[in-house]
Amino acid sequence: MAEFERNILITGGAGFIGSHLVRQMVVNYPNYRIINLDCLTYAGNLANLRDVEERPNYCFVEGDVCDFEGVQRLFGEYSIDGVIHLAAESHVDRSIVDPFTFARTNVMGTLTLLEAARRQWIGAWEGKRFYQISTDEVYGALPLDGGLFSETTRYMPHSPYSAAKASADHFVRAYHDTYGLPVVISNCSNNYGPNQFPEKLIPLFIDNIRHGRPLPVYGKGENVRDWLYVEDHARAIDLIFHRGRDGETYNIGGNNEWRNIDLVRVIVRTVDRLLGHPEGYSDHLITFVADRAGHDLRYAIDSSKLQRELGWKPSLQFEEGIEKTIRWYLEHQQWLDDINSGAYRGFRPR
Repeated sequence: MAEFERNILITGGAGFIGSHLVRQMVVNYPNYRIINLDCLTYAGNLANLRDVEERPNYCFVEGDVCDFEGVQRLFGEYSIDGVIHLAAESHVDRSIVDPFTFARTNVMGTLTLLEAARRQWIGAWEGKRFYQISTDEVYGALPLDGGLFSETTRYMPHSPYSAAKASADHFVRAYHDTYGLPVVISNCSNNYGPNQFPEKLIPLFIDNIRHGRPLPVYGKGENVRDWLYVEDHARAIDLIFHRGRDGETYNIGGNNEWRNIDLVRVIVRTVDRLLGHPEGYSDHLITFVADRAGHDLRYAIDSSKLQRELGWKPSLQFEEGIEKTIRWYLEHQQWLDDINSGAYRGFRPR
């Protein structure tokens, strides 16, 4: 087995954010071995990583983060010295219907990884790092008239999804405080970009417009979200993993707040233009539906600590990022069609 400077385990690397991070780490750090652990649930898609699957420093392992014996074997076999933990159930609507799955994956999966790391690294913490990727939803909600989530904002989750992520974050901090495990946590705002599973708003609505299907907007569309381009998030994760201070939390935000209804109108207008439709062609598809239970009104991230300490800032303004994103989905319609048909689940690396 080839020698590498580091052996980094990335969980959930076949998913949306994970695949962008895996690609970035594999390409930018040829002296690192990147081990992608993913159980390939519905949101995992190995087609997202076709361009790096043959790289000598990339390894895919199909497995469950809740399988303690399997995770322990992985730590030993690959001499894992860093973990970037992204594997999670993340769709709020699904968490309302099936909270047990979210508790199992997001809480017990995190605990499994923490304990495997502790047992592998105990007494040799130097050069090790456990990085928990969290969400701004653990903070609860903000009023429409102002305020930002900071790293010291009190946790107040409102959905089973955010409650499970909050619990996982508490376990990470507890392992740092109790055992000395070297950890960092980051909380990010809503991500968007290529390869996002089309249950999420932006790819779902692009696909629905393409097929002339309704665009269901919760309530009156007044909920506000801060949007972060996924490749900017991956760059931030890279920086925090390598240069973040042990035991610290860093917020990652796009500084791009949009009301849902305004975002939907931008998507409609842009897709219609790129498809050659006249202005207003798809406006009739916008449909207001009953609001989601526990729907937080506004999220907004203060990422000044990350910018101040590590020099990170978003590379794209939202208007540029959303145009780039929509073009990608329209140019990769087969990717969307494979997901809609289920064909993507049969894909395996050559």
